[in-house]
Amino acid sequence: MHELSLCQGIIDIIDAQAREQRFTRVRKVCLAIGPMAGVDPEALQFGFEFLRKDGPAEQAVLEITETPGTAWCFECSRQVSVGNYQAPCPLCDGHQLQITGGEELKITALEVE
Repeated sequence: MHELSLCQGIIDIIDAQAREQRFTRVRKVCLAIGPMAGVDPEALQFGFEFLRKDGPAEQAVLEITETPGTAWCFECSRQVSVGNYQAPCPLCDGHQLQITGGEELKITALEVE
């Protein structure tokens, strides 16, 4: 379950920001996760709730927004939506795609006190 190590990284970022920005409590952590990030949002939620103890994120709510997967199709020269790396172009059924979005896992916002 690599989500647990990802959650530890998120907690570490929150702790570092709390020291740097001098806040003591996080109310909400907003994450953006793409379909090709290889992350199970439910496992991430579970890991966050398990690891958030004894720090600024102890009472924080984790809000996950799933971002779309996108790719450039070299066959029809269009930006298209895709859900995984093996998906063909939904417009021309071509397979010459370059992923342009949907691989991210990032903190987009922290609501703090």
